[in-house]
Amino acid sequence: MRKVFGFIVMLSLLVACGAQAPAAEPTTAPEAAPAATEAPVANTKPVIIVWLPNESGADIAAARDAIGAVVSETLGRPVEHKLTTDYIIAVEALANDNGDLAFYGAQAYIEAKNKNANVVPLVITSGASGTAKDALYHAWFAVNKGSEADYMKDGAYSIENIQGKKFSFVSNSSTSGFKVPAKNITTFFSAQDKWKEITSDDLLEGGADKFFSDVQFGGSHQGSAVNLVSGKSEVAVFCDTCVENYVELSSGENNVAGASYKVKEKADEPFDKFPGKEFVLISVTPVLNSPFAANGNTLTAEEIKKLQDALTSDAVANNPKIFATKAEIEAGYKPIFKKTKEERFIVVEDSFFDPIRALSE
Repeated sequence: MRKVFGFIVMLSLLVACGAQAPAAEPTTAPEAAPAATEAPVANTKPVIIVWLPNESGADIAAARDAIGAVVSETLGRPVEHKLTTDYIIAVEALANDNGDLAFYGAQAYIEAKNKNANVVPLVITSGASGTAKDALYHAWFAVNKGSEADYMKDGAYSIENIQGKKFSFVSNSSTSGFKVPAKNITTFFSAQDKWKEITSDDLLEGGADKFFSDVQFGGSHQGSAVNLVSGKSEVAVFCDTCVENYVELSSGENNVAGASYKVKEKADEPFDKFPGKEFVLISVTPVLNSPFAANGNTLTAEEIKKLQDALTSDAVANNPKIFATKAEIEAGYKPIFKKTKEERFIVVEDSFFDPIRALSE
């Protein structure tokens, strides 16, 4: 038994030492699946469109929405309208990257661009020709009906007698509500020894020793016109296109000194308290059309180009909710822009606004 047991132990040791387990099959790591190309995340942040006080009224909400719809469809992003009650707020919105687009007057655009070099003109409205050559609106000096004879010299209307009056501007950031008329005033009166050193800044304050006896700011073109028809001011400046939804020509030729306008019987706020009130133009000056401005800090160059292509399209030019036809207006629609002939949006360079810049020189 001892021999048998020893043999078994020896055999077990030989097997353990000499026999080798079969080699394991080499393992190969599975090939990594190609990484899926991730689609860029769509920008769904709202596009903020900033409006000056003149275009912030409830009566033209549908017109703002019509433009917003084009922007939204073009960029695939929702739109938010930022309505303002002050020019400075509107200018600062793009200057400080708190807005993407804005509808500005030329002066407000220049001020925003001076603060933010990446603010650029997107489009302007053309003239009736469909081009930039007649892309103009008008700055008015107006007085209340019945006092117009006080502002005539040698049989023609003149601004000579505005000195010493209660006067209303729109805002010192307004092109047609300050910049252009202020230049007209300083140019005209600098020929007089008493006022030969007068500047635009001198027109901002009223008082016994000042150019005007009292100076008011309407905050909007509508507000400046209301200052006039309410009797708060004796002379006011405002533009034709900003009040055309509220007034109508009663005599004379449109946009010509001597023309008389009256507030419509069912005019919306802020004219609703002054139906039938009339005023007369004593001076009219053409002004370069206002731009939509784009903020290159918050919109890509591709987005800006897409918007320019969409806004300058025939579809937009023929959209009666954007360029309102006579029929639309007669049906009660309150537009921002009108279609009389070939009006449309067109692209211009920044240099288009150099004549307004020159008014500060």
